[in-house]
Amino acid sequence: MTFISTTRSADVVLIGGGIMSATLGAFLKKLEPSWNIVLFERLDDVGLESSGPWNNAGTGHAAYCELNYTPQAKDGSVDPAKALSINEGYQLSRQFWSHLVTEGSIGDPSQFIHTVPHMSFVLGDAHSDYLRKRYDALKPHTLFSSMEYSEDPAVIESWAPLVMKGRGAGRVAATRVAEGTDVDFGQLSRELVGFLDRSGVEVNYGTDVTDLERSRGGWNVSTKHLASGERGGIHAKFVFVGAGGGALHLLQASGIPESRGYGGFPVSGQFLRCTEDSVAETHNAKVYGQASVGAPPMSVPHLDTRYVEGKRSLLFGPYAGFSTNFLKNGSLLDLPLSIRLGNIIPMLAVAKDNMDLTAYLIKEVAKSRDAKIDALREYFPQAKGDGWELISAGQRVQIIKKDASKGGVLQFGTEVITARDGSVGALLGASPGASTAVPIMLELMRRCFPKFYKGWEGRLREMMPGYGVKLDENPTLAAEVAASTASALQLAAPAQ
Repeated sequence: MTFISTTRSADVVLIGGGIMSATLGAFLKKLEPSWNIVLFERLDDVGLESSGPWNNAGTGHAAYCELNYTPQAKDGSVDPAKALSINEGYQLSRQFWSHLVTEGSIGDPSQFIHTVPHMSFVLGDAHSDYLRKRYDALKPHTLFSSMEYSEDPAVIESWAPLVMKGRGAGRVAATRVAEGTDVDFGQLSRELVGFLDRSGVEVNYGTDVTDLERSRGGWNVSTKHLASGERGGIHAKFVFVGAGGGALHLLQASGIPESRGYGGFPVSGQFLRCTEDSVAETHNAKVYGQASVGAPPMSVPHLDTRYVEGKRSLLFGPYAGFSTNFLKNGSLLDLPLSIRLGNIIPMLAVAKDNMDLTAYLIKEVAKSRDAKIDALREYFPQAKGDGWELISAGQRVQIIKKDASKGGVLQFGTEVITARDGSVGALLGASPGASTAVPIMLELMRRCFPKFYKGWEGRLREMMPGYGVKLDENPTLAAEVAASTASALQLAAPAQ
């Protein structure tokens, strides 16, 4: 039996079946339905790695509750710029999903998105003072106008009972945006790939892309079917490397100059998952706190309501760790095999300059189960240890890149890398990734398809009324978009 694709050429090859490849494929099928697109996924289904709901460090990022997006400067001020940018991006994602639902391209939105309030919760005077400053910086903006702030224990308990019951004396503070969301990006990836499959895209499962080689008019893409061992290949005019942690190796294999100097720093993680349905049903919020000193941003502690396969669940974590594999289903050799002459100096510089992060990860790896339960009780004082199970989260490969002054820097976030001729594009990094997949893929398309992009913009505006507009500066349009996307996605109506 032949398992390898018999297709010998394609306009577009998508590597990886996560939210990024699925989003890009959906855009291209809408904009250029005649293009021949082929997708390769190394696992037996899409959305099983970083897009999976048990693997994400957080879901539905809109910067409502994630405090690392609004750092406090030395003078005590809080800059809202990054939070505003992330929220604008998330609003664009909501518009695209709404368009796909309305057109019938994807199914029932309740399969992948639900209304879940987003909260920030802090303890003590210093953190409470910071949260108030953050609230004062964000509240005047259109996109954050519904944010509430309270230091009243009774009010906070009404928002999130588990957080306050049994808590001792001491100053606490919280903010809430009631119309926050939880998104199952694994299920959304499956919905999008289902649309691609119905639209004529060839989807290949259990197939690893092993090499990219420049050829006339594009790229030769080498493949291997993991179960049978069969090898094959396909020529593509354009290749997108959306392979999560596996993207770095393929980007390096391509040999494009733009990939030189990049390295990856993998961070693993675990969550505590509540096993008592009655407890999970008591909590309906994403409650984010302050990260520990030296902790990477994706390790911000949160008591997190999620909907997975239609069931409401409750997680706490993540507990960061270290593993040398770049994918949850990857190899322990991923990190050492990623080292090149071009990136060894940046990687060594990052190792030298991030000893606090290294110490934090060592401490986390050594943390006992009892210590993890103690951390949970900071956010859920009455938690019972036997009501929680420890599960493995996904891998996050943080970007290491050259820096003229330091030699190399560790960058948290996402970065689009494209070849100068636009024939290949890739995404490196992590959070807020999935929630801003739509603007990230729009930027990639703008870079890689410049001859087409201008002609696409009218259609993009039809799909997303807020495209090319800052909603925060257009209150009327922002209100219209919020109402229309809430209706299409079956979410709670935005607060007035």
